[in-house]
Amino acid sequence: MAGEIVLSPHPDVTVPDVPLHEYVLADAMGRADQAALIDGPSGRTLTYGQLAGGIRRVAAGLAARGFAKGDVFAIYSPNVPEYALAFYGVSAAGGVNTTISPLYTVEELVRQLTDARARFLLTVPPFLPKALEAAGRSGVEEVFVLGEGEGATPFADLLTAGDTPPAVEIDPGSDLVVLPYSSGTTGVNKGVMLTHRNLVANLCQGAPTLLAGEGERLIAVLPFFHIYGLVVLMAAAVSRGSTLVTMPRFDLEEFLRLLQDQRITRAYVAPPIVLALAKHPMVDKYDLSALKSVFSGAAPLDASLERACTGRLGCEVIQGWGLTETSPVVTTNYNTPQGPRPGSVGVPLPNTELRVVDPATGADVSRGETGELLVRGPQVMKGYLNAPEATAAMLDPDGWLHTGDLGTVDEHGYVFIVDRVKELIKYKGLQVAPAELEAVLISHPEVADAAVVRYPDEQAGEVPKAFVVARNPVDPEELMAFVAERVAPHKKVRQVEFVDEIPKAASGKILRRLLMDRDREGAAG
Repeated sequence: MAGEIVLSPHPDVTVPDVPLHEYVLADAMGRADQAALIDGPSGRTLTYGQLAGGIRRVAAGLAARGFAKGDVFAIYSPNVPEYALAFYGVSAAGGVNTTISPLYTVEELVRQLTDARARFLLTVPPFLPKALEAAGRSGVEEVFVLGEGEGATPFADLLTAGDTPPAVEIDPGSDLVVLPYSSGTTGVNKGVMLTHRNLVANLCQGAPTLLAGEGERLIAVLPFFHIYGLVVLMAAAVSRGSTLVTMPRFDLEEFLRLLQDQRITRAYVAPPIVLALAKHPMVDKYDLSALKSVFSGAAPLDASLERACTGRLGCEVIQGWGLTETSPVVTTNYNTPQGPRPGSVGVPLPNTELRVVDPATGADVSRGETGELLVRGPQVMKGYLNAPEATAAMLDPDGWLHTGDLGTVDEHGYVFIVDRVKELIKYKGLQVAPAELEAVLISHPEVADAAVVRYPDEQAGEVPKAFVVARNPVDPEELMAFVAERVAPHKKVRQVEFVDEIPKAASGKILRRLLMDRDREGAAG
């Protein structure tokens, strides 16, 4: 019926009033000798005992440097075991982590560090030149490096102040623990304010619906800077006694080798990796018999691809759905009342409410009809940092988060993602804001106007395509190279089409939908 609030079929869970690090590490010493994180390329291992002890040392080291409750610590690093040491050490010190994509340019780094008001920055030697330049331009007081590097303090120095950090009073419901950056429904990246309770709630909500558990071995290829890898792997899996095998970057052959050699039982991935597992001939060279399940998130997964991967690997392939702003999980297709449904992202987690509304009017629509998905629950963010207007546009006074995703809910409560109201492009699960690329394109002297839209791509899911009004003839390759020099690799424009004008509303807003419709008509013709 219209106006219906869709509830979880799972019973509600109790969310303890504790900081994130205490929840995640509650049973760490009981499994002190078990591997918590293994560096895939080298085999370097961090046990649960070493993790718990190292976190206390990091917190003490930060406190000795004057790092106080509410201070911000930036992590600019690929996936390595020490990422967890730093992240939870900051949490134990009462600080806030802001996690940064390893692909960011200096300009992107400067923007995030400045907006977040980061005091300290952690990186790795290959990234150090960019990190030092960005730190100097953004007010960062000290740069730490894993290993050694000129101009930076070795991360190991943080571990020398003892293992008894000063007590810090943390209010889980109001104090932030992580500040990841997301574009939300529109515009440039904004800091998503997530509290200790937001993340602890999502871990409790996910307990009956996610797969990792004691003794499981998981491949940690999802980047820890991204909310999916951060919460589902580095928090949920560690809290339940799994072992994470980290990969600093995705390489298919290395990924398959680690699945085989490390006897990985669960793989949490994004759709491009599901595509490779379903279709790439290299897969047949490896023994993946230990793999029990593949869980896909970060972008929608087509039902036919889901079935193809299931058939080839002989294990279940299921989906979930969420956003950075929901810490992140909202629905999963695991442990559902009627079993997983291909193409569906499953049913709402415990303690989660869902509505489907007409994106134009805001009125509720009936079951089976398509509309924007709204979410309410304890995992919903506190708001955007320094952006009250963006917060108000995303989060209404009654606590409903406007996700910007178009979807339907069937008669059994299964959610299907259809499209997005928002104009974000999802390249291999990573967000790309069209407005950012348009601003770069328009800075080119030969570009009079530009619009960027998402274009379907089998491998990446979506790629940025630019429609350009040129002042004078210009080579498309030149424009793509111009953008590539100024943004992270996943944001690069992959196609350029020249047009006479960019369609716009009277308000000046670009009508990207008309450009995407034009593309579809051209393909059909």
